[in-house]
Amino acid sequence: MPATAPTTTNTLSATITDVVDGDTVNIQYENGTEDTVRLLGVDTPEVYGENDPTEYEGVPDTEAGKQCLEDAGDAASSHVKSELSIGEQITLELDSESDGRGYYGRLLAYIQDDGQNLNYNLVDSGHARVYDSQFSLSDSFYSAESAAQAAERGLWQCRNVGSEDGSGSLSIAEIHADAAGNDNYNLNDEYVVFENSGSETLDMAGWTVSDAAGHSYTFPSDASIAAEATVTLHTGSGSDTTSDRYWGASGAVWNNGGDTVTVTDSSGSVVATKSY
Repeated sequence: MPATAPTTTNTLSATITDVVDGDTVNIQYENGTEDTVRLLGVDTPEVYGENDPTEYEGVPDTEAGKQCLEDAGDAASSHVKSELSIGEQITLELDSESDGRGYYGRLLAYIQDDGQNLNYNLVDSGHARVYDSQFSLSDSFYSAESAAQAAERGLWQCRNVGSEDGSGSLSIAEIHADAAGNDNYNLNDEYVVFENSGSETLDMAGWTVSDAAGHSYTFPSDASIAAEATVTLHTGSGSDTTSDRYWGASGAVWNNGGDTVTVTDSSGSVVATKSY
């Protein structure tokens, strides 16, 4: 459930002019004045700079951890862009317990969108961590964060990357969701490319690839990726090789409008995830 609005607030009406990333938007007030809003109480992974995994409890401070957070940042930005359309009118709520403006003079505020607190929902869905600062909803935000961590939602899946077996060297290099023509009639032009950036061969026997809807493919017992090599998983059917694998699905899997690719190892731990 969305968080209850603070008891003491000032509200402002504004129009969205741009979504900068998962926690920052540009707005225009009714009088034509423009401003930048930093969503109060939340922090989503960076998309324009390098992430520091130590800021995200339990995420390993490795290249795999940084890459996973980068992907999570992209997912958070995509989520906010899907919630807030350019030209959409929203309500800003200012919290009397917080500083009025943060770094770079950005306005600190909650965004009420369709009757829900977008800031809270970002934390609850795992798209953001709680930013340690003074604001009246901090207790409910931290509770939502704990629940998201326990369920390994969103960015908290990054806690499982970079395991000692070398699986942290796996990345999702490309997602080609939109096949030429009708996807359902050109299944092998719908594919995902996985890359092993490590120095040793990755044994992928029993590893699973799944989408947001729960469709899944499991790599067979002979599956592996050589060091610094790639393997492409095609949705359709064909003869498996070291560089190409075939899902054997009867219809398209990856949504052209956006989806999430998740790879888990044979123990069920998330190795890599990427949203588009």
